Amino acid sequence: MSVTTAPALAAVDPREVLRAQVKWRWLETIFWLATLLPFLVAPTYLVLGSQIAITALFALSLDLIVGYCGLVSLGHAAFFGFGAYTAGLISKAGWGEPITGLLAAGCAAMVLGYLTSFIIVRITHFALIMVTLGMCLLLYEVANKAHSITGGDDGLQGVHMWPLLGHFQFDLYGTTAYGYAIVILFLSFLVLRRLVNSPFGLSLRGIRENPRRMPAIGSPMSNRIRTIYTISAAFAGLAGGLLAQTTEFVALDALSFQRSAEVLVMLVLGGAGRLYGGLIGAMIFMIARDQLADMNPQYWYFWLGLLLIAVIVFLPNGILGGCAELLARWRRKA
Repeated sequence: MSVTTAPALAAVDPREVLRAQVKWRWLETIFWLATLLPFLVAPTYLVLGSQIAITALFALSLDLIVGYCGLVSLGHAAFFGFGAYTAGLISKAGWGEPITGLLAAGCAAMVLGYLTSFIIVRITHFALIMVTLGMCLLLYEVANKAHSITGGDDGLQGVHMWPLLGHFQFDLYGTTAYGYAIVILFLSFLVLRRLVNSPFGLSLRGIRENPRRMPAIGSPMSNRIRTIYTISAAFAGLAGGLLAQTTEFVALDALSFQRSAEVLVMLVLGGAGRLYGGLIGAMIFMIARDQLADMNPQYWYFWLGLLLIAVIVFLPNGILGGCAELLARWRRKA
């Protein structure tokens, strides 16, 4: 019996499955090459493109805990805003070097994520939603009251960035900002892609699917949750730092509930638990909002809500999830 089952066990070796998932596919190459097209075909939309890239990185950070670990958060903007204010304050203090300022923003958000992760592992379900929302609102009010430091409702002004790598000046056309944001997004995606397609990422899926069974098989679930929550906070801080550096301004809404809700909507729209779902969701949401607000400034929320309802009704697993189901059906018929 052991002789007959050995080939079957080898065929489903999880390490081989993970190696197969890490391999690049031609669609992924086309997708990332297409991010360079705005430089040629839409140079007037580079500012919007940089905002989309920053929001996509923010969505990726949230997908780590929502899509892969099953932890729903309505306060992820706390780390985004914390990173934004960190990068902005460092620049305002006289150090405007972009890369080191960005790393400082990510590290600051990572520390905040690590400290709050000890609270996160103790609660579940609806209580988790309320606690994450409460932490975000708490930071929002702290930033609002600390007017002498953060600028309060007026926002953090006086942020000035030095030229990127000493040569590329941030301009009003968004050329440097878009290239900078795309490079950071791509590098972050490479790290997160390797992370989720690793044994650690596989354990996160186990926590999402059956949190009660994971401790029974010897998996340190609390440590896993704290780790991924800290990593997620760090990348959210990177996204916030990018926003502060490319716009040279930090508004109070970087810590708002609306920003947390919007990025969660983007994940649902694109498909949670798929890294490209956050990217696609951010692109569609930001472009739709820009175009609908331009066509109908008063009622654009109506059309955006109609789009979201249509996606949820016809594609309950998001756009990428729906495409995957259609592809699977086509393969079965073929």
